[in-house]
Amino acid sequence: MKKIIYLHLFVFLISGQVFSQDKPTNDIKLSTLPYFSTGKGIGITSPDSLYQLNIRFRMQNRVTYIENEGENGGYDAQIRRLRLRFDGYVGSPKFLYAIQLSFAPGDVGEIKDGENINIIRDAVFMYRPNKNWNISFGQTKLPGNRQRVNSSGGLQLTDRSINNSRFTIDRDFGFQVHNMNEFKDKFSYNLKGAVSTGEGRNSTEKPDDGVAVTGKIEILPLGAFTRDGTYFEGDIMREKKPKLMFSGAFQQNNHARRTQGQLGNDLFEKRTMKSVLLDAMFKYNGFAAMSSFMSRTTTKNAVTFDPDDITSSNYAYVGNGFDYQLSYNTKSNYEFITRYSIQKVGKDIREFAPNSKQISLGLTRYIWEHTFKLQTEVAYDTLDYFDGTTKNNWYLRFQVEIGI
Repeated sequence: MKKIIYLHLFVFLISGQVFSQDKPTNDIKLSTLPYFSTGKGIGITSPDSLYQLNIRFRMQNRVTYIENEGENGGYDAQIRRLRLRFDGYVGSPKFLYAIQLSFAPGDVGEIKDGENINIIRDAVFMYRPNKNWNISFGQTKLPGNRQRVNSSGGLQLTDRSINNSRFTIDRDFGFQVHNMNEFKDKFSYNLKGAVSTGEGRNSTEKPDDGVAVTGKIEILPLGAFTRDGTYFEGDIMREKKPKLMFSGAFQQNNHARRTQGQLGNDLFEKRTMKSVLLDAMFKYNGFAAMSSFMSRTTTKNAVTFDPDDITSSNYAYVGNGFDYQLSYNTKSNYEFITRYSIQKVGKDIREFAPNSKQISLGLTRYIWEHTFKLQTEVAYDTLDYFDGTTKNNWYLRFQVEIGI
C-alpha cells in the first residue's frame, strides 16, 4: 500500500513539473492582446499603439416609382450603395490612411473591355503633424462643393441635386493640403488646395500633360458646427446657437479627357475646363438652410467631333445651376425637407441638352442619426428642350440607410 502511495506521489510531482514547464507557452498574455473600441465602426488598436484599424460599412437599399412623360411608369429597386471603409494609423497617429471600397452595381458601373473595375473609391495616405494641418497623397474626394464633399450617407434627401450630378468635381488622384482653423464660438476658416491628375478615380490612361488645380476657402463666422456639422445635412444636432458657413472653390482641369472632367464618357478631343463652386449653410434649433451655385466652362467650344466620323460628336457638360434647400428636424427626429434646383446648360450644348428644374419634397426619420434612417422623397422635373418642347417627369422613392 505504501509503495502505491509513493508511486502516485512520484507521478503527481513529475506531471506538475511538466505542466509548469508548458504553462508559459500556453498562457494567453493580456499584454499581447489588441484593444477593441466602438463608436464610428469597430476599432482595433495594437497593444504597443503602433497601429490602429477602424472598420465601417454602410448600405442604401431603395425602391423608386418613375413616370417620365410619354413613357409607361415603372419600378426600379436596387442596392444603391454598399460600401466598406477602413481607416486608422500606422506607426504614429500622425500617419493616417483611409480606404473605401464600393460593391453596389451603380457604384462599380458597367464593366467594359479594356477599362478598370471601379471598386476602389478612396485609397489615401495622410500626414497630420498637428490639428491645423493635413497633407495627403492618393485617391480621395477633391475639396469641391459642399454636397459632394459630404458623404452620400449624410444627405437629407435620397440623392444629391441635379446640379451636383452635372457640375461637381469628384474623386481624383494627387496631393492635397488642408489648413484647418476651427473654434467653437469664434470666427473660423479653412484653406484647402489640391493638385491632381484631373482624370478621375482609377484611371490608367496613358500619361498626358494636363493636371487639375483646385483651391477652396471655407468661412465660419459664428464658429464651428457641433460634431463637424458641415459634413452632414440637416440640423440633427439641434444647434443651440446659430451656425453659418460660406465656401468657395475653383478648379481648372487642364486637357481633361471626359465630359465632366473627372466623370462622364470620353471626349473625342481634350478640353480645359474651369469650375466655380459656391455654398452657404445655416443651422439653428432644428432648422437648416443650404444654397449653392455650380458652373463649368471650357476654353474652347465644348462640342468635340470624331475625327473618323464627323457626324459623331460628344460634348463637355457646360453651364450653371442653383440649389436651394430648407428643412426642419423635430425633437422626435422627423425631418421635413424641400429642395428647388434650376439648371441652365451652356450655349455650346443647348441643342443637345435641355435646361431643367426640379422640386423635391422629403420626409426622413432618423433612428440613429444619419447612420440608420428611413427616407421618402417625391421629385418633379421639368425639362425644356432647344426646339421649344417640354417634358415633365416625376418619381416617388423610399430608401433605407444603415451602417456603423
